[in-house]
Amino acid sequence: MKILLIGRQGQVAYELRRTLACLGEVVALDRQTSIRADLADLQSLRDAVNQIQPELIVNAGAYTAVDKAEQDTELAFRVNGEAPGVLAEAARAVDAGLIHYSTDYVFPGDADTAYVETDVVGPLSVYGKSKLAGEEAIRQVGVPHLILRTAWVYGRRGQNFLLTMLRLMRERESLRVVADQYGAPTWSRMIAEATALLVARTTYEGRFEPAESGGTYHLTCGGRTTWHGFAAKIRELGLAQGLLPETCAKLEAIPTSGYPTPAHRPAFSVLSNEKLLDEFELALPDWEDGLALCLEEMRG
Repeated sequence: MKILLIGRQGQVAYELRRTLACLGEVVALDRQTSIRADLADLQSLRDAVNQIQPELIVNAGAYTAVDKAEQDTELAFRVNGEAPGVLAEAARAVDAGLIHYSTDYVFPGDADTAYVETDVVGPLSVYGKSKLAGEEAIRQVGVPHLILRTAWVYGRRGQNFLLTMLRLMRERESLRVVADQYGAPTWSRMIAEATALLVARTTYEGRFEPAESGGTYHLTCGGRTTWHGFAAKIRELGLAQGLLPETCAKLEAIPTSGYPTPAHRPAFSVLSNEKLLDEFELALPDWEDGLALCLEEMRG
């Protein structure tokens, strides 16, 4: 099976280049590769799919600058909203399937229990609205697909909360971190490993055919915490692994109102993974276990 991976250098895509390699030929593209696949240039996506002729497209690219998107609305909607629909149309034209990643930010954050896939959406930010538009565009095309909603993604590469916290804890004496937004931190490698397993379980005679099991799934680590709780665990494990000095920054818990941002974040965006478990017998570990494994690897 030939797999076209979009977003070559992203933190999830980087991990996917390894996990998908055992399932077929992976062609990883972005806007800097010789065959361009730029999510902001919709024609480049059509051209890339026509040239590669994949059996499966995995779109791991996105516009992820949540606050910047409030001013950069047109680009955010082109990359997150229009491009997934173009990829779906291109996939249908070459008889391929599509896997696409979405976000917890499609929900308004006013729940008191974990969101399930059928709960009413209501994004608060341009970023969330653009990601929801991408989901809807894929569904409208009707191509065989999996849409995987994940959340609070971190890893060893790129720009993410883990790497930011490790850097700031080394540089500062104290850090103020929001303690009233809830979610489930999820290691990019675990997303990639789960994706490879999903591909393997929905591929028959070299073809991606999710059939009745296709559609939208939540894919996050288990449990829940706040940004402050996430930072505190990074500090605890970072000290234990020797990744942080004993003099690293102390943490202060603050409300969202104490750290205003251009984009509104959902106060509660914990996602239920029960559908994924029921359909595929697949569940990621608790977020604390995932973080511990990631930091152990960072220690080397």
